[in-house]
Order: sequence, then structure tokens, then C-alpha cells
Amino acid sequence: MQRFNLTRQFFRDVWYLTKSYWQSEEKKKAFFLLGCIIALTLGVVYMLVLLNQWNNSFYSALQNYDAKKIFDELIHFSWLAAIYILLAVYSYYLQQTLILNWRRWLTTRFIDIWLQNKTYYNLQMFGKDTDNPDQRISEDVRQFVEMTLSFGIGILKAFCTFASFVVILYNLSGSLSFTFMGKTWTINGYMLWASLLYSVIGTYITHLVGRKLVKINFIQQKYEADFRFSMIRLRESAESVAFYRGEAQEGSVFKLRFKMLLDNFWKLVNKQKQLVFLNSGYSQIAIIFPFVVAMNRYLTKEVTLGGLMQVASAFGRVQDSLSYFVDMYSSIAQWQAVVMRLTYFGHHMHEVSQQAERFHVERFAAADVVEVNDMQINLPDGKPLLENISFTLHPGHNVLIKGVSGSGKSTLLRAISGIWPFVDGKIFLPSRDKLMFIPQKPYLPLGTLRAALNYPGNKPIDDTELIYLMDLCQIGYLKDKLDLEADWSHVLSVGEQQRLAFVRAHIQQPQWLFLDEATSALDEDTEATMYSLLQERLQQTTVVSVGHRSTLNKYHELVLRLNKSTRQVTLEKL
Repeated sequence: MQRFNLTRQFFRDVWYLTKSYWQSEEKKKAFFLLGCIIALTLGVVYMLVLLNQWNNSFYSALQNYDAKKIFDELIHFSWLAAIYILLAVYSYYLQQTLILNWRRWLTTRFIDIWLQNKTYYNLQMFGKDTDNPDQRISEDVRQFVEMTLSFGIGILKAFCTFASFVVILYNLSGSLSFTFMGKTWTINGYMLWASLLYSVIGTYITHLVGRKLVKINFIQQKYEADFRFSMIRLRESAESVAFYRGEAQEGSVFKLRFKMLLDNFWKLVNKQKQLVFLNSGYSQIAIIFPFVVAMNRYLTKEVTLGGLMQVASAFGRVQDSLSYFVDMYSSIAQWQAVVMRLTYFGHHMHEVSQQAERFHVERFAAADVVEVNDMQINLPDGKPLLENISFTLHPGHNVLIKGVSGSGKSTLLRAISGIWPFVDGKIFLPSRDKLMFIPQKPYLPLGTLRAALNYPGNKPIDDTELIYLMDLCQIGYLKDKLDLEADWSHVLSVGEQQRLAFVRAHIQQPQWLFLDEATSALDEDTEATMYSLLQERLQQTTVVSVGHRSTLNKYHELVLRLNKSTRQVTLEKL
């Protein structure tokens, strides 16, 4: 019963991942392609039936030394082979077209869900069971689409082949008579029953040997992704590792993860070796099995050589169709692992969204103020960080947020922006397009420097104005690289990145600008220049800053002071 439940759940998971595309706006095109693929598959099966009949005619002609018949059958075979090849090629082409369309749609859907309501961020907070979402969206989606369609068409072809050849094999088999326990027994179509018995035994033994492959494949994909991610992380933090001279530590992490990968891979290889041994023996025996079973009828001249070859061919087709799961068992185990990973990923994204909703902040629209009422900010473990927070920020009065390390300055900004989920209370804010948040290390997307400067790209600006702003923010020496594509987060220093973020602020011209230690990598003179530029050029912008230097005092009128011991926030004049 447990095995049945697992199988039923697996097919539920497959339907969960499949139904969305086949019920989407692209369903008409998808069903049209699928219909063509099915028609071509049926055509291929029909050609196999004609080729089976050709076996009888050709080998009978050989037995009778009928030269004219032999050459006629060779020409006949050429036509059959040409049509078979044409059907097979276009069946493959349309399958690949459907795979590409399905993969594009499903990948887009997963990306949208991953980015929706900051799920990608909440997964880091709640999704402890979700590893490497990038691989799941890219690699697992590809494998799922390819394998699902491949197995679906494969099962259809196996079923049609069985249905087409089972009658042929039954009629060609004749009857087998033998005496047992003093009684004569006669089995009609005995080769069909021999084929069924052979396939059932082979399938059962294969399942016993290979049933652990699903779990091993699942773990292997995780270890492969973890190993690859650890190296990507080093590449992204290359400078920090180099400063710390942490190569030995990083190397030990790589080697440990690679060892785990290899240990599990050897388990996979050993299990695959058993399957290869079983499948090879099974398929080799299947070659001579029909001749052994039918040889008596041939030797007694009940069938001709052509009839014997047709029987062997029909037996092979029936046995192949019944042995589909034997031949594909390893791939099916990998398919199950992929389905499990994608299903878990989808469920976890849904779960983190529900968990994030438990922490409810009532957000209200406000015309021109930022107001917080009775807000409590908690840590992920549930401990309160700040309690009973209430304050009102008015436009035109810049605010400096102060507090010792760990008092919650950056977390307060995250709560106001809406990305910190562990919050209760009420927040009144202007519309989102009037707000801008700049973190300590600005995000620089892959692409051109122009795209990085104008990120997220919702404010058009001409090159003359852009270069002018770059000069003001002291990165004008990069103006000849505006159309150069690079990983700018590694090309530019942190100080250059922070000055680039101020260019963004001048482009966006928000009414409220929140800076989370956005000048920490700048010297005091450059920091003063950046703030004075905000005062001169963005006179309608209210600046709320997190910082420690006394330089900032002259650019702010109010201070939000965070007290770590009492977990309270007070608003006072600087």
C-alpha cells in the first residue's frame, strides 16, 4: 500500500507541474504540436508493422533463391526506410519545438513566482529546505520538460507497438502441445505468453535492483549544485578571500563538498553497474529467445525462414514494448528525482509566502509623510529587536539614524521598505515611486555600465545629462565605458559603486531617499561632496541616513536614536 501511495503521489506531482502549461494561453499551439507528434509516432509504428511483413517476404525469397523477388523487396525496403526516416526526423523536430516552447513558458512562470512578492528574499529567511533555486529553475525545468515529453511519447509508442504486434505474434505463434501429469496440454499463441512472462520477470527484477536510484539521483543533483555554488560564491567574493588569504579554508570547503559528491556518485555508479549488467543480459538473451522458442516449428517445417524471421521480429517488438520500463529504468529514476526537486521548490515558495504573511504590517498610503505607529521589529528567531516604535517624519527635515552596532538601524530601514518580514504594526508611506533605498553595497546588474547607472531603468536620460552627473559624483572617468558590458560589481571598487549609487539618486530624484551607510567606503571630503550635491540638486528630497561620522550632522536636522538596551526608538533634534 505504501508503494502505491508513493506512485500515486508521484503522478500527482507530475500533473501539478504539467497542467499549468497545458491549460495556459499557449494550450492550442501545444495541443496542435502534440497531435502532430502523436500522428507521426503512429506513422512510425505502422511502418514497423510494414517492415515486419517485409521480413517474411524478403527472407522467404532468400530461402527460395528468387532473385527477382529479392531485388523487388530491396527496392520495397528502400521506400519503407525512406518514409520511416522522414517520419522519425519530423517527429524529433516537432518534439524539440514543443520542448522549447514548454520550457520557455515553465521557466518564465517559475521566475515570475520566484520574484513575486520578494519570494527570492523570503526563501533566505524561511526556505531552509530549498537549495540552489537557480539550478531548479534552469537545469531541473529543462530536464523535467524533456523527460516528461520523452516518456509520454515513449509510453505511447510502446503501447501502440504492443497493440499492433500482439495480434501478429499471436497468429504467427501457432500452438504448443505437451504432456504433463499424464495429460496433453495445448497453448495457443504460446510465443506471445512467453514474451509476456519474459518481460514481466525482467521488469520486476529491474525494479528490485534499481529502486534506490531515485533517492541517490536526488542527492546527487543537490551535491552537484552545492559544489558549483561554492565556487560561484568564491568568484563573487574573490577580493575579500584574497585579503584574508583564505585560499586554504576555501579549498577545504571545495574538497569536502567534492568528496561528498564523489562518494554519492560511486553509489550511483555501482547501482547503475548492476542495472547495466541486468539490462545487457536481458537484451542479449532477448535476441535468441524467440529463435529458441520457435525453432521447433521451423525444424518441423511448420513455418518458412521468412515466417521464422517475422516471428522473431514480432516477438522483438512485443518484448521491446513490454520492456520499456526495464530499458528506461535509470532515466525514470532520474526523472522522479527531478520531479521531486521541482515540486518541493514550488511548495516551498508557497510555504514561505504563507510564513511571511504571519508577520503583518498594515501599510497605508500617505501624501507626504513617513509615519510609524506601534511597530515591533523581531529577529528571525522571534526575539524582539525594537518595540513600540512610533514616529513621524515630515518632508524637508533630513533625519540621521544613530545607534550602536546591532541596535537595528539597517533592519529599521528594511522594515520601512517592506523587505523585512518579522514586523508587526502600522506604516504610512508615500507611493513606492516616491521612495528610493540605497544599501551600503549597491547592486550592480550584469550588462553595460549605462544599465547599471540607470538601474532599475525606469527613468530615461540622455548621455549629456548622464555624463554630467557622473562628473559631479566623481566617476566621470568611466564615461567612455558606458556601453561596455562587464560584471561591474567586480570591476568597480566599493567606493566607486557608492558614488555610482548617488548618480542613480540624481537620475531618479525621489521625494524620500533612504541611505543605509551609503558612504561608508568614502573619505569624509567625498562624503561631504555627495551630501552637499543632494542638498543643492534635490531640494525637494528628504534624506534619511544611517551613519556614524560627525560629518553627517550638518546635513541633518533630526536624529532617530536607537537604544539597544531598552529596544526603544526616539526622535529628537540633532
